[in-house]
Amino acid sequence: MPRKSTLTYQRGTLILHPPPKGKNWLDFADWDDRIERFRLPAYRYRRLCEVVQAEGGDIVDRARAFETLELSPSLVLEPYPHQREALRAWLHHGRQGVVVLPTGAGKTYLAQLALQATPRSSLIVVPTLDLMHQWYAHLKAAFPDVEIGLLGGGSKDESPLLVATYDSAAIFAEKIGNRYGLLIFDECHHLPGEFFRTVAEYSLAPYRLGLTATPERSDNRHVDLDGLIGSIVYRKAPEELAGTALSTHEVRQIKVGLSRRERSEYDELIDQRNGFLARAGIRLGSLEGWQAFVKASGRSREGRSAMLAHRKARKIAFGTEAKLRVLADLLARHHQDRVLIFTDDNATVYRISQTFFIPAVTHQTAVKERHAILQAFRQGGYPRIVTSRVLNEGVDVPEANIAVVLSGTGSRREHVQRLGRILRRIEGKVAILYEVIAEGTGEEGVARRRRADRPGEGHSSRRGLFELEPIEADQTLRFDDL
Repeated sequence: MPRKSTLTYQRGTLILHPPPKGKNWLDFADWDDRIERFRLPAYRYRRLCEVVQAEGGDIVDRARAFETLELSPSLVLEPYPHQREALRAWLHHGRQGVVVLPTGAGKTYLAQLALQATPRSSLIVVPTLDLMHQWYAHLKAAFPDVEIGLLGGGSKDESPLLVATYDSAAIFAEKIGNRYGLLIFDECHHLPGEFFRTVAEYSLAPYRLGLTATPERSDNRHVDLDGLIGSIVYRKAPEELAGTALSTHEVRQIKVGLSRRERSEYDELIDQRNGFLARAGIRLGSLEGWQAFVKASGRSREGRSAMLAHRKARKIAFGTEAKLRVLADLLARHHQDRVLIFTDDNATVYRISQTFFIPAVTHQTAVKERHAILQAFRQGGYPRIVTSRVLNEGVDVPEANIAVVLSGTGSRREHVQRLGRILRRIEGKVAILYEVIAEGTGEEGVARRRRADRPGEGHSSRRGLFELEPIEADQTLRFDDL
């Protein structure tokens, strides 16, 4: 009688010996001469099991170390229709895939429903310490009888329900990669980075859920999440949920003109830049074009001068005096509202802070100070805040109903993130985002391209060994024996 194949986990990889029946599994396994065994990445665990079983093979699974985790929630809310639809779509795709929902649409509660429907030890990964603590507070309220651990910010717990930052999860990826059956990636557009992706690659978790409002990159391309989490299985835009799960909202674009002095200087700088680009055969408007410009700027004095001219021109467009006059008008018009002001650079943030006596939040703001400012904003002590990019994501400010974007209007991701800061639903709330653009500058064209962009969705069905029917709270999820 032939020996059964044994599967073990070793530092983010799987070791398989002896070879199982069939040969399709060879497509993603490599022979390791050092140990004379077949080795494959841990994230191929599910696919390996499905292929081997389909070919009539048998495996003794000593790789997985995750356990059953029964969750009885004390926090039970009536899901919105889109949350039910999203959960159903994720279950239909075998508990793998990405859900795209705008900020404020209840992604955290959707994750709670996914946890309840997949009772296995689970790891939730988030980009910041602020979000880690927000998730911890929600999970403690939802599952008070379950030990919930933290990995990050000085904590190194090993609980079956664990919340970790991307940084810490990546550092310990080799150690924890076989302990969790379900991975939930919050703000999953962070995942494909060279360091963070190890969290997904070194894990054998067969079930994966990605959550994001902005799956597109800054160049309006999709990040590659298919191999790490799964395809986009459900998507809703802010306008589709306005008035139901989100506040009713509108986006108003305001164009301002440069002064004669600013226009003259801007045009001169752009002509200098464009002359260099033409001579170098470089066309902007794409990631490749920008990368070529960056490389060329480092090869010659003329290139460096062209890049400096480009940056000076952007600074003029971003910080034109006309924008500050418009801001003064908007602040007077919305003196009773909670207003968030966004700019692209810290210099403009501090300029606005000093001119209008508004608290500023940048990456230079100390953690305790930022917490105090946001708390005062929520409680009404500060009616407005000015910031650069640090409040684009991961900060819950449901009281805000007005956003003024003075610069940094280019990418769809950034636009959706900033709009999301003011969309959390409060009865009777109407949110307004003002986008202030310098007319006749690069800002205008970039904003136009962003509005024209309509990212598509990828849909794929992954059915088989690990796909399970939706289960009720009193049912037990069972892995099929291999």
